[in-house]
Amino acid sequence: MTARRLIVGLVALLLAAVIVRNSAVDALAERDPTAASRIWSTHPAVRIAAGMTAIATAARARQAAPDDAVQQVANAAIKAPLASEPFLVKGVQAQLAGQSQTAEQAFVAAERRNPRSLPAHYFLAEHYFRARDATRGFNEIAALARMAPNGVGGIAPYIAAYARDRANWPRLRAMFRANPEIEEAALVALATDAANADTIVALVPENRRSGRSPWLPVLLNSLVTAGDFAKARATWATMSGVRTGPDLLVFNPEFAKLTAPPPFNWEFTSSAVGLAEGQPGGRLHAIFYGQESGVLVRQLLLLRPGAYRLSMRLIGDRSQGKALSWSLRCAKQQNALAAVPVDVAATSGWRFAISGDCAAQWLELSGTSSDVTQQADIVIAGLELRREVEGG
Repeated sequence: MTARRLIVGLVALLLAAVIVRNSAVDALAERDPTAASRIWSTHPAVRIAAGMTAIATAARARQAAPDDAVQQVANAAIKAPLASEPFLVKGVQAQLAGQSQTAEQAFVAAERRNPRSLPAHYFLAEHYFRARDATRGFNEIAALARMAPNGVGGIAPYIAAYARDRANWPRLRAMFRANPEIEEAALVALATDAANADTIVALVPENRRSGRSPWLPVLLNSLVTAGDFAKARATWATMSGVRTGPDLLVFNPEFAKLTAPPPFNWEFTSSAVGLAEGQPGGRLHAIFYGQESGVLVRQLLLLRPGAYRLSMRLIGDRSQGKALSWSLRCAKQQNALAAVPVDVAATSGWRFAISGDCAAQWLELSGTSSDVTQQADIVIAGLELRREVEGG
């Protein structure tokens, strides 16, 4: 971390650390040093707050902290020996000067004077990680997670940065076991980068893998967006505990309620377009309101190049299927490769072909609005996707 980034980080955290001391002047000094100074300009809390404000102003302008502001904080500390801010300033100064031991001593002193000081925990964590003392570093991170104003979310990216180093994985696993809320937030932060897929799989033990993990949809979206469909499918299968293989063309053709999430399981819509849901007996119930066009059900497939046939049964009034259609489009494209009305697919099946430049495909059931509102209420059963035999 560069000196400039250290100062900016110090400012952000110091301004976020609100410490209520022994009077209204103390509290006001935190929020409005100018107003507090009119009440009691020589109060130590006022002098410290004013000095920290000057340091913050300089940092925002990417300038060095004014010597007189630093000295002001130091002088006020003599009258307020329990204040933590002067030690934080001293620690950062020592850190910038390359005096690691002095910096640690100052940050420890700040933390002792105010155990709830976010900056003290932050800089100690940063110091310990630099010194490769991951155990104490993660202890400080855990304390930050418990006290940060926005909870673990604020420090999750910080943890995620250290998760990228394999040497930290054993200690990370131990901290995650003791702090599940930190684990969840850190994994979500990691999941925003597709490159972290293997790291996440390695950090999550087998007995805690679930398709309901909140970070899993985030990671799958990252992988799909990056175009790494095979890795996305493999990660989805591993975490959801489902079987995959070249013979599995469409997952869950019975539309059952399973823990495996989209996109490699069905994604059902409930919106202004309509409503779709799985029903007992391997059925799909879809209602299209007819006022807005859109997708009701979809699933991401990884079909190899070749010819395929999708078949199904349409239960009830077959004419209702005219307002809905099945379509297939490449994951990286908006236009459909092929489409067919549901009533046609239910009557004679739907044949289509996949080319070699279409690695992943969205299979979608959609409704299309028209000038005359045409609603539809259908039930589909017996959905089956097969690969056509060449010459058959």
